[in-house]
Amino acid sequence: MVTELDRISEALRNMGTDSGVLTDISIAHVVASGHELVSQREAPGIELRSERSADGLSTQITVKRGARIENPVHLCMGVLRDAGTQNIRLGVRLEEESAARLVAHCFFPRAQNVEHRMDASIQIGRGAQLHYSEGHYHGPFGGVTVLPTAQVRIQPHGRYTSDFSLTFGRVGRLGIDYTVDAKAYAIADLTVKIFGRGEDDIKIREEVVLSGEKARSLIRTRVALEGHAKAEVTGSNRRKGGRRSGPRRLHGNCHATGACPGNPDRQGHASFGQGHT
Repeated sequence: MVTELDRISEALRNMGTDSGVLTDISIAHVVASGHELVSQREAPGIELRSERSADGLSTQITVKRGARIENPVHLCMGVLRDAGTQNIRLGVRLEEESAARLVAHCFFPRAQNVEHRMDASIQIGRGAQLHYSEGHYHGPFGGVTVLPTAQVRIQPHGRYTSDFSLTFGRVGRLGIDYTVDAKAYAIADLTVKIFGRGEDDIKIREEVVLSGEKARSLIRTRVALEGHAKAEVTGSNRRKGGRRSGPRRLHGNCHATGACPGNPDRQGHASFGQGHT
């Protein structure tokens, strides 16, 4: 009998990921289909707590003080059917001087009427380091709405690196909203890569507040469009209080292909803006 975990393993393989990460007892994971917790495993140095509610699933990940997690923690979340809703509340806390990598695999291979919300609260302790990667596997229909938000706080000498990638299948409607607060000597490094097709609608807002002495950040956004897809991108990198942030890098670019309505000489449409600096 084919189980939901079997179907998710197949989706992972279609994403180019080794589904063996779900059976390896040395690798921590959380697997959710819709609001159902399918599988969960802890590893030394990591505590996982998940709870289902009437309107979604909450997961708390804690990396213990001084723990250095060798293998990535895998978060496999999505909707396998053509219609459905998924609301995920994700809490991540890295205690002092810890380090971990979280890899999120989000799958919507048949989506025609699907909504996925991910509300993340990420706390990075003093001297801790987190690398968060999120990759998406979408089908060809464009019938998915993806709305990820994140509130990130980096304590002094901490580091946060994030990579968001959605380049396989139709995006559908995407609304990214990230806010990062970096304390003294903290580092924030954010990268987003999107490929929009057809009628895809993409909105990205990323804000980094450098609220501590000699905090640093880098925001990189790359969007490619074809057909009638459109994108609106806003990046804000500033010192607390609105003062200019000093040395920083804020980079965005767009490559468009296909015909743009009312403008046959240009493909797709994208706008890039920068908030207060």
